[in-house]
Amino acid sequence: MAKVTKEAVERIIEAIGGKDNIASATHCVTRLRFALHDESKVDKEALENHELVRGSFSTSGQFQVIIGQGTVEKVYKEMMAITGMEDSSKEETKAAAEKNLNIIQRLVKTLADIFIPIIPAIVTAGLLMGINNLLTAPDIFFTGQSVIDVYPQWADLADIIHLIANTAFVFLPGLIGWSAVKKFGGSPLLGIVLGLMLVHPDLLNAWAYGEAQEAGEIPTWNIFGLEIQQIGYQGQVLPILFASYILAQIEIFLRKRVHDSIQMLVVAPVALLITGFLAFIAIGPIMFTIGDAITSVFVGVFDQAAAIGGLLYGLIYAPLVITGLHHTFLAVDLQLIGSTGVTFLWPILALSNIAQGAACLAIMFVTRNENTKGLSISSSISAFLGVTEPAMFGVNLRFRFPFICAIIGSGIAGMFITINNVVAPAIGVGGLPGIFSIQAGGWLAFAIGMVIALIVPFVLTYLWAKFKKVEV
Repeated sequence: MAKVTKEAVERIIEAIGGKDNIASATHCVTRLRFALHDESKVDKEALENHELVRGSFSTSGQFQVIIGQGTVEKVYKEMMAITGMEDSSKEETKAAAEKNLNIIQRLVKTLADIFIPIIPAIVTAGLLMGINNLLTAPDIFFTGQSVIDVYPQWADLADIIHLIANTAFVFLPGLIGWSAVKKFGGSPLLGIVLGLMLVHPDLLNAWAYGEAQEAGEIPTWNIFGLEIQQIGYQGQVLPILFASYILAQIEIFLRKRVHDSIQMLVVAPVALLITGFLAFIAIGPIMFTIGDAITSVFVGVFDQAAAIGGLLYGLIYAPLVITGLHHTFLAVDLQLIGSTGVTFLWPILALSNIAQGAACLAIMFVTRNENTKGLSISSSISAFLGVTEPAMFGVNLRFRFPFICAIIGSGIAGMFITINNVVAPAIGVGGLPGIFSIQAGGWLAFAIGMVIALIVPFVLTYLWAKFKKVEV
């Protein structure tokens, strides 16, 4: 990596439109994060040719410049000294960047801010479910039998692992409630209580709702002649999202009007009581119906045209990442898992990440630039482990054709695994480790899909660079 000098940092500042174009700036482990007044003033060609810059991209109203771990701190410190700006927190830069967003972008960012904090819990659950699959699924190590069939003494261990893994999904509304109410400006603790209230053990389990409805045995409350079904919302996303917004708004309204001396006695009880009634009377049933309709649409498309569905989602997922719209599909994945027990979308995501890594790796074999070689190998490893930003924005989009080759490979691989009914009971690590989160019985097909996602983008990128004689 080139040395960090005052002159080099000044050229970065000039490339992003100068000091006056910076509304706020901060940095993370590898990237400078800017909220700019006008992104059209950015000279991307100058940034791409800068010896300190590994790539740049715009997302969620922020313009981000990839520098690299360790070096980014030196660049940021020098930039603060040159511009005379004060350090900004990530939250301050995010707030400044939100001014650049339209309504759709704000909605997507809101969903991202809600779901990203709970991803570690969900991914951990997915990995643990993979371990449980190894112990309980037949025909993996023994023909027609599972590990616990052959070694019954392992059965209780598998049961405990399943309980630990399943907890995040059973109590998913609690996790979403915490994150959503926090995002909407309310008390996170009340969000947890609201979420757990929707999955209280006294309520009819949401997964048993269909059978109970068919048998006419749905328990109800009768409040002054109004019958309210006692249904839980295990694994559901939409009911807790909307209920969290209502709870936060009621809490904010009350805190502004209730005297400080009695806030503890009034605000939380009233907010929870009103939201609870609304959740069981209107929000829950309406959102449950909408959630089921969304699930039915996706299931119907993939049932009727599996090959087309898998191909299209494989082709569009990486472009969705560029826009940030991919965050909305996390909610769809969770809704599918809550309604059907599995998701057929997430396995395609995992293959898309692998494809981006494969295309990035191919660049290492065709480039003569030592910095690009180092960036390609490190970024491809990152993509194979589920983090595609360095590969996608630092290499593939920079040269464009590797990105195209990657989405072609992802589309073919997505089509293959969808035809073979590959699904995941949980969300895991979106790369090579993703195979552990695939439902037993789909591992071989997914493994073949991984081979496709590795070979097709790599070969296409390599051949494109060689035959087109592209300079990288």
